[in-house]
Amino acid sequence: MTIKELGGEFAMLKRLVRQYPGDPRLIVGVGDDCAVLDYSDDKYLLVTTDMMVENDHFSRKWQTPYQIGMKLMESNVSDIVCKAGTPVFAFLSMCLTKAVTVEFMDEFYEGLYASAKRHGVMLAGGDTTHGDIFVFNLALTGEVKKESLRLRRGAKVGNALCVTGELGGSTAGLKLLLRGKEGFLKDHLEPVCRTAAEGELISRYATATIDVSDGLGSEVTHICEESGVGARIDHAAIPLSPATVASGRMLGLDPYDFALYGGEDYEIVFTMPGEKISELRKEFDDFTVVGEILDPGEGIFISRGNKKLPVQKGYDHFA
Repeated sequence: MTIKELGGEFAMLKRLVRQYPGDPRLIVGVGDDCAVLDYSDDKYLLVTTDMMVENDHFSRKWQTPYQIGMKLMESNVSDIVCKAGTPVFAFLSMCLTKAVTVEFMDEFYEGLYASAKRHGVMLAGGDTTHGDIFVFNLALTGEVKKESLRLRRGAKVGNALCVTGELGGSTAGLKLLLRGKEGFLKDHLEPVCRTAAEGELISRYATATIDVSDGLGSEVTHICEESGVGARIDHAAIPLSPATVASGRMLGLDPYDFALYGGEDYEIVFTMPGEKISELRKEFDDFTVVGEILDPGEGIFISRGNKKLPVQKGYDHFA
């Protein structure tokens, strides 16, 4: 049986990964954006890791070494800040081809360090080996105040469903590149995640949070599964940039699908009490209410006009 036949990436993880009870220092293990470990009287330690494989997560045909290094750091930092954490130390492991040049690596590290400087991250270690293709893996630690931590679980029936920024730009750019078309590519080639200050501010109001790695539909589903609730996503409310809409028109594709099922936007999906929305907007206004958390019996669906559409799976490496 293949992983696809089993049900994909997340079905495989549920089958293989086991939690071994008995260590009270492990607050949250597999199943959220970060592992959460007891750290001090007032803080938790956050740990995340993300891997980028050549010709899957990046392509040297259209990404510079600088952009590859930058994206690697931003994708990891996103996991930390969506939990209201501050990233601290990074550990880089690399598989390099024997033909790699010093110039390539210099530029890769320039991109990595530029992002690290933006977020206050220090590279503290790692490992290097060689192979047939490039593989980069970054492990990142962070700290979060215990009262600020927000997880995927915690969404309440009646909460507003919100997302920062605009969605779909990364997938739109990728599809343009794959078809050899010119257009707005920056969201795919140089994605930028939210900052620790923004994540911490959102946590003061949020009941649950997750970053947008695999598309809005997938992230909302994760929140609902962990929180034991249902959700309605309002199709017309999904925030798209004019460039993403234009890209969809150029490609003959629905740009809303880029937002729902594409991913790598590195925005934050969060739930919060509706009565506090105006209060949050006084401090942070770059978010959109895209739906509502419902009773679990109502399921998870997209409201489009008078229709209730099922939420399809987001990006899956083995689909």
